[in-house]
Amino acid sequence: MTLTDIALLNLRRRKARAAFVLAGLTIGVAAVVALVSLFRSMSEGIMHGMEKYGANIMVVPKTDTLPLTYAGMDLGGVSFRVEEIRQEDVDRIRTIPSAKDLAAVGPLLLGSVDAGGTPAVLAGFDLTTTQVLKPWWQVEGRMPGPSEVVLGAVAGRLLKAGPGDRLQIGNGSYPVTGILTETGSQDDNLVIAPLETARAILGRPGAVSMVEVAAHCAACPIEAMMAEIERVLPMASVTAIKQVVASRMTAMEQFEGFLLGVSGILLFVGSLIVFVTVTASVRERTAEIGVFRAIGFRRSAIMGIILGEAAIISALAGVVGYTVGLGGARLLAPLFQGGAQAAWEFDPLLPLGAVTLSVTLGLLASLVPAIQASRLDPTTALRTL
Repeated sequence: MTLTDIALLNLRRRKARAAFVLAGLTIGVAAVVALVSLFRSMSEGIMHGMEKYGANIMVVPKTDTLPLTYAGMDLGGVSFRVEEIRQEDVDRIRTIPSAKDLAAVGPLLLGSVDAGGTPAVLAGFDLTTTQVLKPWWQVEGRMPGPSEVVLGAVAGRLLKAGPGDRLQIGNGSYPVTGILTETGSQDDNLVIAPLETARAILGRPGAVSMVEVAAHCAACPIEAMMAEIERVLPMASVTAIKQVVASRMTAMEQFEGFLLGVSGILLFVGSLIVFVTVTASVRERTAEIGVFRAIGFRRSAIMGIILGEAAIISALAGVVGYTVGLGGARLLAPLFQGGAQAAWEFDPLLPLGAVTLSVTLGLLASLVPAIQASRLDPTTALRTL
């Protein structure tokens, strides 16, 4: 008869205690698996949900500015040696190693125009990216198509134009398809057009004034992404909107901290249950352990029996805990995501990690009782018979 056989027989004889240890570890492992699975499935949703903040990286041409001051009087400044960003440069941003973490890359072209006899700022946007970069935009009417424009709230009042009107810009006449609801930002002052329409009006094919980038990088620092963009666009200056980046990363860190805290508490409770139960079991089996020692079992063999029992229960708890935890995560995910069904991908490391974690905790919690059992004096132990 091997030590494993003895351990299995002891578990069969003490089913209630074995079930108690199994339940304690299962609850801890299941909770950890559920929280990890929920965190993974919700991370993408959380980051996309925070896209309402818009761009968090700005790419602008590099310029050298000579300040004009004399005797404390500021006379403005002169910008010279202005680098230019082209459309092909924008396309290179999508080739950086962190491209998978880019939610949107939106080139923007700005220029002054004569709009019906009034000076105005024309802004050309890639309108396919505005849903991510400008999610607060609401248009009374509809978004513009080719050779059409939308007016900011302030620009519409100053130019006295609205949906259905035509606006004379330069030598052309362009239908106004909508008015941008007031945002309280500089967008209210713009005449907004599709990027190619703005390029045609300004006579600047392929030109880009700046690039707005929305990144949802939870695994890498935003500084690393900025460095990657700077490497592919040496003619540009890349800056981060720190408040947006900080809010996104803080939200993820807080959620991850909550996950670690709850997991640690539950695992500690599970380990405590194992420790108390195994210790009580050793005390009940004092006479049995004395017999083993009397017939020649070494201390290592006694420890092997106790730890073998713990390993068997812990491995089973890992399997059951993984199954229960994953099932619970799938049931709870819609509650945390507004009823939306999360996309689940099988990760072989998660069940392996659950079993490894369970066995490790079970063995560690049983180590002290196993050492105590191995140190029992056979003579003293046999007196309890």
